[in-house]
Amino acid sequence: MADVTSREKILKKIRKALIHKSTQEIGDVDLDSEIYVASDEPLEIQFAQNFSALNGKFVFCENEVEFIENFEFFVKDNNWKNIYCLEPSIKNIFKKGQILYSDKEEDFAQTDIGVTLCECLIARTGSIIITSKQASGRRLPVYSNYHIVIAYTSQLVKSIKDALKFIREKYTGQIPSMITTITGPSKTADIEKTLVQGAHGPKEVFVFLIDDIPLTD
Repeated sequence: MADVTSREKILKKIRKALIHKSTQEIGDVDLDSEIYVASDEPLEIQFAQNFSALNGKFVFCENEVEFIENFEFFVKDNNWKNIYCLEPSIKNIFKKGQILYSDKEEDFAQTDIGVTLCECLIARTGSIIITSKQASGRRLPVYSNYHIVIAYTSQLVKSIKDALKFIREKYTGQIPSMITTITGPSKTADIEKTLVQGAHGPKEVFVFLIDDIPLTD
């Protein structure tokens, strides 16, 4: 009976609150002001620091030639095999550097290294934005053991808000059905409270950032 009484008291208070609405006016909500402390560091430095802090692997390349050299080094040093790529622009770079890869559907199941582009990089959080509009689709970024992202400095943005604006302007009237954020390799401690990295996706995430913004005087 006590439980019923307590329940009735709570419901009575709720009904009273709905009937007698507050007359207090709520001022305009400021949605534009920054809530983070602004950084004086360039966006590429901010991204590199934040992405690395999340166990991401970051490599800066001054141009595509240096990217080929760095990528070839990682392939040999880590004994990477079964590289899979569907992005036309990356495939052109691989062909220039004579880097072996596959884009055949029948080879997808054996993929160990998935190479993709991205929509943009968020400097503040060290995050990567990918969408279903990319040639890599939904599968490749999450299927391979190692996810290699190739990005350009012109794709760097400050915040998630800027990233969404970037995508809206790029896909005017045709927003991708999937927009997702990758913030370092996936982790879980569900099993016996032991932290496991890469449990729900790639074990490691690499970002090769290629500088494509010309110097100005």
